[in-house]
Amino acid sequence: MIQFIEKLTGMDALTDQMVAMDLLNSAKSGARNLAMAITEAGTPEIKEMLTRHLEATLDLHEEISTYMMKKGWYYAWNTEEQTNLNLQNMETALKLPTL
Repeated sequence: MIQFIEKLTGMDALTDQMVAMDLLNSAKSGARNLAMAITEAGTPEIKEMLTRHLEATLDLHEEISTYMMKKGWYYAWNTEEQTNLNLQNMETALKLPTL
C-alpha cells in the first residue's frame, strides 16, 4: 500500500534520492572521522588499517556521488544547480502533509 501511495504521489524517486543523500552524507562523515583517527593512531599497524578503511570509504563516496550525479540528484560541481534542486526538494517536503 505504501509503495502504491509513493508511486501515486511521485514520492518513490524522492525517497530513493533521500536514501542516497543520507548514504553520501554518512560516507563523508565516515571519511572525516577516519582521517581524524589516523592522525591519532598509536601504532603504525593501526594507522595502516585506518588508512585502508579511509581508502574504501573514499571509493564508496565516489560510487555514491557518481550514481547520484547520473540520476540528476547531485550536482557536486554546480552549486547553482544543486541549490535549485535543494529548493525543489524543500518545497516538495513542505507539501507532504497536504498530499
